[in-house]
Amino acid sequence: MMREDLDRILITKERIAERVKSLAAEIKKDFGDEDLIMVCILRGSCYFFADLTKELDNFVTLEFMSVTSYGSGTTSSGEVRIINDISCPIEGKNVIVVEDIIDTGFTLSYLKRILTERRPKALKICALLDKPSRRETSIDGDYVGFVIPNEFVVGYGLDYAQKYRNIPEIGILKKDVYSK
Repeated sequence: MMREDLDRILITKERIAERVKSLAAEIKKDFGDEDLIMVCILRGSCYFFADLTKELDNFVTLEFMSVTSYGSGTTSSGEVRIINDISCPIEGKNVIVVEDIIDTGFTLSYLKRILTERRPKALKICALLDKPSRRETSIDGDYVGFVIPNEFVVGYGLDYAQKYRNIPEIGILKKDVYSK
């Protein structure tokens, strides 16, 4: 039923799994055996976050933040709100923020600014998807899974109005679904 709302599959679950493993290898190369604090930006990155952290053999502290800049629409409002903050201090620690997609960049620019003020040893951004054609801020991911075109994507954690997150691939949502 959900799949009927997809125009097509953009990234298969096999390609996602391969890329998650290679992103973990990139992180391992940069941080060696150092401890990491991995911050999952809820809800969109939960599947990616779980798969990515399972590929790391470092000691990893799992943290979660809930932020919003979209509401239930399809475009960012530009106003970022923290719903739930991380629970541990990050001063002097290696922190990797794990996000589902870099779109306008508002959310990650805001998060990077407030987390940098907490003086981590390192602060990196890992995003499954990057949509540079929509960027309105000057932020880039340090680790990026896939650069995608300006299409409305769902699946593997990404949603439209809290639906479609549990599709195991990344699909392009049909325009008539979100333009009703």
